Amino acid sequence: MIPGGGQPNMQQLLQQAQKMQQDLQRAQEELAQTEVDGQAGGGLVKATVTGAGELRALKIDPKAVDPEDTETLADLIVAAVQAANDNAQNLQQQKLGPLAQGLGGGGFPGLPF
Repeated sequence: MIPGGGQPNMQQLLQQAQKMQQDLQRAQEELAQTEVDGQAGGGLVKATVTGAGELRALKIDPKAVDPEDTETLADLIVAAVQAANDNAQNLQQQKLGPLAQGLGGGGFPGLPF
């Protein structure tokens, strides 16, 4: 039998919510420190971003630089950064997805998660 006439133990619910919040914060901090790469043009342009999507590094192979065709280089840079960001999104899903499901599936009455 649940104490309080069938009402959930609010102290226990709050503790669970606080633990989930701490786990989420820890995962976000880990994402901010983790770096992922993306590349374009067969590796001619490589971008490194954090798991949170912050651009940290950009490497351009000299073979990709053609003064007569800067548009292609720009396209390669955009593609490499986008690939890195896609990898960061996947990492976010891996790290934060289970936590978000825990918040959404917890069924905390009166709480927005």
